[in-house]
Amino acid sequence: MASVGRMKLGSQGLEVSAQGLGCRGMSAAYGPPKPEPDMISLIHHALQSGITFLDTSDIYGPFTNELLLGKALKGMRNEVELATKFGICFADGKWEICGDPAYVRAACEASLKRLDVDCIDLYYQHRVDTSIPIEITMGELKKLVEEGKIKYIGLSEASASTIRRAHAVHPITAVQELGIGIVAYSPLGRGFLSSGPKIVDSFSNDDYRKLLPRFQPENLGHNASIFERVTEMATRKGCTPSQLALAWVHHQGKDVCPIPGTTKIENLNQNIGALSVKLTPEEMAELESLASAGAVKGERYGSDMATWRESETPRAADSKRAKEGESNCCRRGGEEMASVGRMKLGSQGLEVSVQGLGCMGMSAFYGPPKPEADMITLIHHAVQSGITFLDTSDIYGPFTNETLLGKALKGIWKEVELATKFGFSFADGKWEIRGDPAYVRAACEASLKRLDVDCIDLYYQHRIDTRIPIEITVGELKKLVEEGKIKYIGLSEASASTIRRAHAVHPITAIQLEWSLWTRDVEEDIVPTCRELGIGIVAYSPLGRGFLSLGPKIVDSFSNDDGRKLLPRFQPENLGHNASIFERLTEMATRKGCTPSQLALAWVHHQGNDVCPIPGTTKIENLNQNIGALSVKLTPEEMIELESFASTDVVKGERSASGIPTWRESETPDLSSWKGI
Repeated sequence: MASVGRMKLGSQGLEVSAQGLGCRGMSAAYGPPKPEPDMISLIHHALQSGITFLDTSDIYGPFTNELLLGKALKGMRNEVELATKFGICFADGKWEICGDPAYVRAACEASLKRLDVDCIDLYYQHRVDTSIPIEITMGELKKLVEEGKIKYIGLSEASASTIRRAHAVHPITAVQELGIGIVAYSPLGRGFLSSGPKIVDSFSNDDYRKLLPRFQPENLGHNASIFERVTEMATRKGCTPSQLALAWVHHQGKDVCPIPGTTKIENLNQNIGALSVKLTPEEMAELESLASAGAVKGERYGSDMATWRESETPRAADSKRAKEGESNCCRRGGEEMASVGRMKLGSQGLEVSVQGLGCMGMSAFYGPPKPEADMITLIHHAVQSGITFLDTSDIYGPFTNETLLGKALKGIWKEVELATKFGFSFADGKWEIRGDPAYVRAACEASLKRLDVDCIDLYYQHRIDTRIPIEITVGELKKLVEEGKIKYIGLSEASASTIRRAHAVHPITAIQLEWSLWTRDVEEDIVPTCRELGIGIVAYSPLGRGFLSLGPKIVDSFSNDDGRKLLPRFQPENLGHNASIFERLTEMATRKGCTPSQLALAWVHHQGNDVCPIPGTTKIENLNQNIGALSVKLTPEEMIELESFASTDVVKGERSASGIPTWRESETPDLSSWKGI
């Protein structure tokens, strides 16, 4: 097998192997993901063979390819040159390209975490965002270099003029001119130059190459003649067609590094063998005549994927966003969307997104379960948008909501902060609340299995078992922390005194409570207690179970099995009165230039930097709107005005149905009374 040499990639100091390894097909695009142990073995074989330049992207999977490399390179990070990319995301059922500063930074931080590294060697913009001056994107990448989070900057599918403008902001290491190295992806024509037209017979249903124009029947027969002539020449040269095609790329210059992808060790060895194939100028000319631009039929990409031809960006001088400095927004579907920041939840070390996602309604209580595929897409969109704090419970379904999250987070659970709960069980036709140690442990083990994770980030007691001293329940939770099965402990709907007693056994990280404009009973004792003890506050139902989004007309959308039909505030005798709250909220939202739900959610966000609301939704457009609430700023006077709309004496009806306890029913016996079960 040929020796794999080294080369300088560009003129900024990056040295890589003369041939790289494209890792995309291991996890995505070219059929289903391949077995992880096999791919790790392949990567290790590549390194042992001298292939040290590894190429991935956050969109491969999405996310799972970076996670795979993070696992494969554990303990050998310094032996490789690691390249990844940002810029393509999947939202609202379509691909989108993002290059605004907030997105660039968030994407980099997420890739560092998935790859489990402190610094990325080469960070590419995967596709150029044509709505933002390239200088703005480059400015943020330059900052990441200065901060030591990336070493070198690259562009993928960028035009010559875009490259020049980018290079003027900060030296580009990998693309085509100005002393910039060239990295050639798909040097084997996405497999066509290895196997010819018969390759289409191996495409699985989810292999995206089935959609590419060159592989369509009307073009494939014509293109087959190219492969026939390459094969004939390869036979003369004593090599394979793929080695001949790859050798042609290697002969383009010592500044070119091809990165053929493969999922098989024998193919990788064959690719390395291409380094031994020598071509004369006459043979190079002969090869090029076989597949000239006029000889190949079909575009290389479908119409939905941009190339360098669609990479021109506005001039910085003409851009309002450039004049104002860095953008603090990401875009989805052409709309401005606030950047989702991070926050410390409590004082024990847990960091979460400043807004979470309540997942209950996807599977239970708010009508029938929603289509699984749609909910998985929604969850992925949330994570890509920066919403990484996901909330579920074993009773949602029951069980099915945790199972849904387990499927949605397959391979990416390290990207999120996962909270679930125990405490409700359904037995003998009725609900029962349990907090005894045996139940706590069994519930945790079952949730771990359904979620398909090794450890739960935040584990709440969903409701307090008033038959058992809280110290006993928290004592078992403490053991689960010590065993590494949960990281942090939370309580839901607990009184101030119960919180204090629990916190004395083991630090409580978060209290989950219902808190919104029209539910404020927690403000007198519970919120001050949390702040005194350094406990984070997670606000569920911050939109009043949908009332603060749609007002009284929401009841028209309730299906027969929607649990909200039983809530006192939605009963006819209360609904008409409560409608006035929504009317005033809507009027103020109109003045503020936002929606009623954004205004109500902004009120919760303004309660303090220790408060994280977790609005639930089953629609991507609603999630985007919720994120938009982060951009709504409220003055102290506006906060007071809002609170006047829905003071305790204005809202009619209890917030919960009878039989569902709240913090008011959460006192437990004294520990001294405990005799065990």
